Amino acid sequence: MNLNRRTALAAVAAFAVLSTPAYATDWPTKPVTIYVTTAAGGNTDIMARMAAEFLTAKFGKTFVVENRPSAGGIQATTQVVGAAPDGYTLLFTHSAAILLAPLVQKMPFDPDKRLTPVTNVGTGSQVVAVKRSLPISNLSEFLAYAKANPKKLNFAAAGTNNISHLAPLLLFKRTGVEVVMVPSRGEPQAISDLVAGNVDFYFGNTSVLLAQREHPAIRLLAVGTGQRLATAPDLPTVSETVPGFVFASWNGFLVPNGTPNEIVAKLRGAIAEMVKEPKMSARLLSLGILPGGQSAEQVAAAYQNDRRNFGEAVKAAGVPAP
Repeated sequence: MNLNRRTALAAVAAFAVLSTPAYATDWPTKPVTIYVTTAAGGNTDIMARMAAEFLTAKFGKTFVVENRPSAGGIQATTQVVGAAPDGYTLLFTHSAAILLAPLVQKMPFDPDKRLTPVTNVGTGSQVVAVKRSLPISNLSEFLAYAKANPKKLNFAAAGTNNISHLAPLLLFKRTGVEVVMVPSRGEPQAISDLVAGNVDFYFGNTSVLLAQREHPAIRLLAVGTGQRLATAPDLPTVSETVPGFVFASWNGFLVPNGTPNEIVAKLRGAIAEMVKEPKMSARLLSLGILPGGQSAEQVAAAYQNDRRNFGEAVKAAGVPAP
């Protein structure tokens, strides 16, 4: 009996080992839900919907987008970390919801430890914009002018504990500049204040600010990504003036820990294929987004940079631990 029992258990275990890769290889065999941490209409949502449309066409199964906006993306993230790691519940978000949120608010779990990044659809760039009446023409001159006039200049923050708030503080800390923060209710107000001359500096979404590039009241100085944008190649990166400074918005897929490697690889490969399509790439670039499709190693490097930036910026902002 004992021998038979051991034989039966071994057979069950062998079947489980053999069947899991086959199941993963067949993915997807039914609809897939993509939970998005932001509201409809923004860049993160746009990228999620582009991916859902592509994946639906590629695999012949419906990929459904569910927007669950909330502080720190906690609602959408909760849906995914509590789901079965079978590839049918995906998270689409920006890296701040994974790496920054736990630093500034209480969360019932650490998403950085419960989720596995797959790849990004794109990296959203931010751009330094200043009011044109300032006696400067580039970022280096702005920083020198601000240093010569401590606390006499100000910058708009479209909310708090986000890139528009933390990236400038990190930039000013690294360059020894003192600039006063002016809180705004959101990006539209921040840009209106900049255009009206009420604020001197704003670090905002490239997709919005590039459309204002010819406005007589503002000047665009530099982008926050590690490389220049194809849609604005004459705009230097911030890192060309402040070496090592890269502050951008990684937007991509994550899955619950334990999701089979075969599914992760299949999803990553599909997104890499998607961003190489000329129409998809052109659409991303038109929004000021660098097309993604990063490898696992590239994602890890991007997360390491964001983790370091967010930690340093939160400290510079004096945000208390949650």
